[in-house]
Amino acid sequence: MQLQTVTIQQRATGAYALIDSLCQHGVKHIFGYPGGAILPIYDELHRAEAAGRVQHILVRHEQGAVHAADAYSRATGEVGVCFATSGPGATNLVTGIATAQMDSIPMVVVTGQVPRTAIGTDAFQETDIYGITLPIVKHSYVVRDPRDMARIVAEAFHIAQSGRPGPVLIDVPKDVGTEEFDYVPVAPGDIRLPGYRPTTRGNPRQIAQAIALVRVARRPLLYVGGGAITAGAHAELRAFAERFQLPVTTTLMGKGAFDERHPLALGMLGMHGTAYANFAVSECDLLIAVGARFDDRVTGKLDEFASKAQVIHVDIDPAEVGKNRVPEVPIVGDVRQVLNELLARAEEQISADDATRTQPWLDRIAYWKREYPLQIPYYADVLSPQQVIHSLGEAAPDAYFTTDVGQHQMWAAQFIKNGPRRWISSAGLGTMGFGMPAAMGAQMALPDDTVICVAGDASILMNIQELGTLAQYNIPIKVVVVNNGWQGMVRQWQEAFYDERYSNSNMERGMPDFVKLAEAFGIKGMRVSHPDELQAAIAEMLAFDGPVFLDAIVKRDENCYPMVPSGHSNAQMLGLPKDPTLDLDLAIATCSSCGAKTLPSHKFCPDCGAKL
Repeated sequence: MQLQTVTIQQRATGAYALIDSLCQHGVKHIFGYPGGAILPIYDELHRAEAAGRVQHILVRHEQGAVHAADAYSRATGEVGVCFATSGPGATNLVTGIATAQMDSIPMVVVTGQVPRTAIGTDAFQETDIYGITLPIVKHSYVVRDPRDMARIVAEAFHIAQSGRPGPVLIDVPKDVGTEEFDYVPVAPGDIRLPGYRPTTRGNPRQIAQAIALVRVARRPLLYVGGGAITAGAHAELRAFAERFQLPVTTTLMGKGAFDERHPLALGMLGMHGTAYANFAVSECDLLIAVGARFDDRVTGKLDEFASKAQVIHVDIDPAEVGKNRVPEVPIVGDVRQVLNELLARAEEQISADDATRTQPWLDRIAYWKREYPLQIPYYADVLSPQQVIHSLGEAAPDAYFTTDVGQHQMWAAQFIKNGPRRWISSAGLGTMGFGMPAAMGAQMALPDDTVICVAGDASILMNIQELGTLAQYNIPIKVVVVNNGWQGMVRQWQEAFYDERYSNSNMERGMPDFVKLAEAFGIKGMRVSHPDELQAAIAEMLAFDGPVFLDAIVKRDENCYPMVPSGHSNAQMLGLPKDPTLDLDLAIATCSSCGAKTLPSHKFCPDCGAKL
């Protein structure tokens, strides 16, 4: 291993080396909860806080710390940091670490551990957190020698951020924190890891093959995932889409990578995606997957996903390319770099019809948008959840939105349209309780921005104790609970697929009075239940200088549509208008103008654009 270290040397403890190394890597906020094994580190943290080097946010549960660190990273692109002690403190982080790993979020997790001499003896609060988390981290360390601390921290930051990002665990035995040694800092960027060099540039031959496919495709579709957000490829993505007039659909993680108000935007695809995005992916002849991983909530029945299409797959992680769908053109590389290379190659060979070839395809998509828009129900005396969420998005278009998991998350994904990194949601793991601590982390990173948490009445209770953290630090997030008295998504599935047997999904009894609960923590509580009160309530909430908890009472049995049932193709959606042409098992239609074959539901010929 080659190290280029600065020559400043001082006598210090392992705990000091850890805190100083974190500060040298630009860490401004640490989320955590102290305990016996990590007290030497917290003692040094106290000195660093007093010196103004870093701020620690004391959460009420370790899961709150890891979600806050996760969202801190999602909102900024920086590495989030959290602390917990050994044993139950460390195991309380597991769900949050898995959340970050599934969504490729760079994070450094520091846990205390029993002294080195006690490891393996079943000592008080001893847990092998290194072994427990091996499947859910990008890398992990147990610090056996304090002299390794600076190097380990530098490596952890490098690994967490480079290539496909992810969480890195550093487990620190208590006596490593107290042992003194001659400390030499390792500056950021001075670490080299032989053998760890993620590919960032696309293969030139594959770049040429991709452009050749784009140039002949009549029904292309850009399918964009969270990798575009991580790479900061928003401008390049827009330029590429506009250059070839490519419609764009995003995953839940990809929301914000492409402006959803843009004419080429189709919104989210998949289980609760827009009808027009799902129709488009079912009928495209070229699918350009950018920083996406073909997960099951997107693909539906995998062998029918984009079954008529050739596939170009761009991803920095070679393990994802070909894992679920074998592409005709695999491109391993950084999404932003590869898009730039594709654009450069396109400009070398300008074709007059690059921006016009797809017009019949865009016309068909425009038809689907008109015929199958997302629906916002309006009722005379009760709020619909869609109305609440749409109104929030309209009132705060530049806000950062976090969500919990459930129906409200899918409605938020459908109706909230905001920019890069302003959509923060647990996607791969689907972690209930994520939203409010995530909003705390985003707000600490961005104190001058508006941060809104959209939660369900069931999921908010998973980490409701973090109201105490909001109160202690006066973190001015706005929490909006879409309250229908159910585990909403569970109820919807039980209604659709289990003959309305609502087993243990009714939350109406035993629910707290959320307004009184918020006020008990010293936080402004509000409630809204009538459509005529909604706009004023949102305006009051947003104008308040401090944290607010708004309990929005909504229609109890509203379902989230469209919905692709498990095991079905994306075009087989529930909740669309009763139109017999949506039955995809009907006979194939033939275009009278050119003879091309298509489904009768599409109204326009896929090749010549003639009306069927």
